Amino acid sequence: MTYRLPPLNSLRAFEAAARHLSFKDASEELAVTPTAISHQIRGLEEYLGFLLFHRLTRALDLTREGRAMLPKVREGLECFAAAIESTRLHEAAGRLLITTPPAFASRWLIRHLPAFTAEHPEIQLHMAASVETIDAHDASGVSGLAGIDVRDDETELFIRFGRGHYDGCRVDRLFVPAYALVCSPRLLFGMRPLNVPSDLRRHNLLHDESIMELMDRPTWAEWLQVAGVSGVDPDAGTHFSDSGLVHAAVIDGVGVAIASIPLVEAEVAAGRLVMPFDIIIRRTQAYYLVVPEAVADRPIVNVFRTWLLSEAAQVAQK
Repeated sequence: MTYRLPPLNSLRAFEAAARHLSFKDASEELAVTPTAISHQIRGLEEYLGFLLFHRLTRALDLTREGRAMLPKVREGLECFAAAIESTRLHEAAGRLLITTPPAFASRWLIRHLPAFTAEHPEIQLHMAASVETIDAHDASGVSGLAGIDVRDDETELFIRFGRGHYDGCRVDRLFVPAYALVCSPRLLFGMRPLNVPSDLRRHNLLHDESIMELMDRPTWAEWLQVAGVSGVDPDAGTHFSDSGLVHAAVIDGVGVAIASIPLVEAEVAAGRLVMPFDIIIRRTQAYYLVVPEAVADRPIVNVFRTWLLSEAAQVAQK
C-alpha cells in the first residue's frame, strides 16, 4: 500500500502548535525557530488545501478542520513513536555477559543493579568475577580480551582495574578509588578506644593478600608513614587470602583495614563501618568499562554503558 502523506516535520509542528496554541511555544519544544514552525504549518495547509489555524492578533485558534484533524495526527505520531521504541527495545534485548574484578562486583556493582534490571527486564545479565580483570600495577598495556567470539548472539564486556590501555577496545573510565582506614564502630569505644592513629598500636591490622602482586593499593607501611605513626609493625596482624574475608572480619570488629572507599560506602552509610580518620590515600589506577570494538555499537552495550557511566559519575562527584 502506498501512503500519500505530508512531511513528518510539518505534522509534528502542527501537533505541537495545536497543543500549545502558540507557534513560539511549539518552536521551543521542537528546538526550531517560530518562523520555521510557521513555514511548516503554512506548507501543510497548502498541501491539505485548507487552513488549520485562525491567526488572531495575539493568539491562535484551531479551525474546524484543524480540530477534526488533531486527534488523528496525535494518534499517528504516538503510534510511530511506539513502533520505534519497540524496535529499539527488541534490538537491545538479549544476554549481556559482564566480567569484573571480584570486589567490584560484590561490593559495588551488585548494589546498583536492581535499578538497571527494573528498567531493562528485556536484558539478561550474566555476571562473572575474575582477578584476570585486574592489571599488574606495572603493566603499560594489557588487553586480556583474546578468545572473544563476536559472531555469537551473546555480547561480552569487561570492567577492569588498571591504567586504561586496552588495544582494540573502547574504554570509559568509571572512577578512581580512594583508600581510607575503616573499622567497626565498636572499636571506637571500650577498653582500647581508637581515637587517634597512634592507637593502632593496640589494634589488629587486617591484610588482604588475595591480589597483592596485581593491585597498586596502599599498604599498612605507607598508611602508617602518612599518618606519622611509629612503633607499629606494618606486617603484624591477621592476613587473608580472600578479600571477602577481610570485609567480613572488619565488619565483625576483628581489626582495622585499609579499604577502597567506593567499595565500602554502603556499609559506612548503614553504620556498620566507620572511617575514624581523615587520612585519604589516592592512586592513579582506576576502574574502566572495556568493550571490544567489534561489539561496541550494539544497542545492548549502549544501554548498559549509558546506565553504568551515570552510576559511576555519582562516585566521581563525591
